Amino acid sequence: METKDRDRMEELFQWKGNPPLGSTISLALQHLVAMIIGCVTPAIIISNVAGLDISQRILLIQASLVMSAVSTLFQLFPIGRRFGAGLPVIMGISFAYLPSMQAIVGEEGGTLGVATITGALMVGGIVAIIVGIFVKKIRHFFPPIITGTVVFTIGLSLYPTAVNYMAGGAANTYELVVEKKGLTAALVYGSWQNWLVAIITLVAVLLFNNLGKGVCKLASILLGMTVGYLVALCFGMISFTEIGTASWLSLPRFLPFGVHFNLAACISIGLLFAINSIQAIGDFTSTTIGGFDRYPTDQELQSGIVAYGGLNFLTAFFGGLPTATYSQNVGIIINNKVVNRKVFTTTAIMILLCGICPKFSAILTTIPQCVLGGATVTVFSSIAMTGMKLITTEYLTPRNTTVVGLSAALGVGIAQASGTLSQFPAGFTMIFGKSPVVVATIMAVILNIILPPDEKPVAMPAEEAEE
Repeated sequence: METKDRDRMEELFQWKGNPPLGSTISLALQHLVAMIIGCVTPAIIISNVAGLDISQRILLIQASLVMSAVSTLFQLFPIGRRFGAGLPVIMGISFAYLPSMQAIVGEEGGTLGVATITGALMVGGIVAIIVGIFVKKIRHFFPPIITGTVVFTIGLSLYPTAVNYMAGGAANTYELVVEKKGLTAALVYGSWQNWLVAIITLVAVLLFNNLGKGVCKLASILLGMTVGYLVALCFGMISFTEIGTASWLSLPRFLPFGVHFNLAACISIGLLFAINSIQAIGDFTSTTIGGFDRYPTDQELQSGIVAYGGLNFLTAFFGGLPTATYSQNVGIIINNKVVNRKVFTTTAIMILLCGICPKFSAILTTIPQCVLGGATVTVFSSIAMTGMKLITTEYLTPRNTTVVGLSAALGVGIAQASGTLSQFPAGFTMIFGKSPVVVATIMAVILNIILPPDEKPVAMPAEEAEE
């Protein structure tokens, strides 16, 4: 009997098999807690920027969760050999598109802004499919120095969003009422109460992440936000009135926000899809090396990227936001070596159940922006540092530092110095002046092509320097 149980436990480290139910559920929960907050946060942020009402916010969060689950299942159970990687990956809403989506919503406003994201997502999905088909031929145009610069710029561009949320979110005011003391005060943007809650949340995340072990470390952001949420509750920042009106069970709607095609938005999002399609190769490679001790096959990479594009195209029809492979879940695979498809299928089902329950989505809409800011500032800093790690996998020669530094400087500088492109057409401004990622990406690709290669490296990557 013990031998049989041992054999079943060994199946956790095999792609196919029937591991014990208890182990499957506990490991699936690990993946769930590692990705759930990251998956819903972009939807919450876009909802706030667009000024959606509570029912529309719930729909956006719902669609994001449901389509993340559907995308994960298609990657786990590919259609033939052309659609789906057939690898243990978790798909979720990507922060990479957040700066551009914020710019689109800020330009278009309200539900029209979300409808414009939907249209751009359809185009982006098609771009990713094309990249997947020709990935072998165009891959050399996007070495780590390019993808690292893009990821680094994404992290930098998200810092103002996190700090803005820590201050309470512009134009947001809460009424603090403590009946026992007869105290009434307004928690306006930038108030000490907002900053206190944000800092407590940030400290809690850091403590769980650096001192916690196992699930506590993996769920550091979730647990930190729970601490911040309870403190915010004591300040009277949270209202549960809308939760009671939300239903227990509901499916996403077809084009809930409509669809609108804006050329500038399509170009902006389409370019990001091209870059992130190449970036997905890194996650697929890390997954196979960490879990199977091998590199992914060309067929796995091509099928995975084609599915990535096709599933995002499908996601657009249900009002979702762009999905991508989740690196934090790849990290779990590298650490525990568990690759059994049943574990990841269970995670996908859990995500799906969260998505079809509007009550759950309604609870998420009650999270105060200061709590969200305190937690996501660590996420955004991690994104920037991930970009730096990619950059330092190549030698930091004068040429490479020029590519990275100049690209990030122009991208972030143009986007944050308001009015620099005010005399250009509106479409041009949306593409190049609203999101730093687009300018940084184009500059990095151009500079990498036109600058002559170095004859020999003058600096060593960080990993070699440590040795």
